Amino acid sequence: MSILTTIARIPLFEGLPPEQLEDLEMIMTDQVFRKGEIIFSEGDEADGFYVAITGRVKIYKLSPDGKEQILHFIGPGEPFGEVPVFTGQRFPAHAEAMEESRVLFFSKESFVDLVKRNPSLALNMLGVLSRRLRTFAALIDDLSLKEVPGRLAAYLLYLSTQKKGTEEVELSITKAQLASLLGTIPETLSRILGKMAAQGLIETDGRRIRILDPESLQELVDSGGRL
Repeated sequence: MSILTTIARIPLFEGLPPEQLEDLEMIMTDQVFRKGEIIFSEGDEADGFYVAITGRVKIYKLSPDGKEQILHFIGPGEPFGEVPVFTGQRFPAHAEAMEESRVLFFSKESFVDLVKRNPSLALNMLGVLSRRLRTFAALIDDLSLKEVPGRLAAYLLYLSTQKKGTEEVELSITKAQLASLLGTIPETLSRILGKMAAQGLIETDGRRIRILDPESLQELVDSGGRL
């Protein structure tokens, strides 16, 4: 697949005419990061933003005592590090490749100049940023207003939605990473999964989870998350 075709398939750039895609190709850098390699760290100068092409990237923060809080997992086609580029701030979190990942890097100076000449780029980016904002708003709501069972139920239903309503989902991350994403510890997560299975809400088989009672899971989300 040509790099131009790859760029055209990125949601951020969907619908752009060929000449604008060629402009993007001229200013981007193709990079590959090994598993565990840091792409940028919190506080680094935001001199550009990235779009994942293959692999998976973890966005996270570290507390003063070294505790990790995962904010988001970035998959193919998703941009990351874009907000501080346009706000003039530094990167507010860390980004780490969870597996070998290919990303495209767009420098701030070149991309801003391109946006000034092609306003349709800005409209596409606004749509992507709006969806990201809704995701983070939901995360804040889950972490602050729901108990851990409700957060887990919401996540499982989200995975089911991503798989077009299928009853069986498969975790693409470890339980330790999922615990961090949900703001808890692996031991607590395991206990809650056990309780959900005992109550007939789910069945678990390693990383595969079968949703048996989606209505009750939704009730758990809506009620604040107490099992």
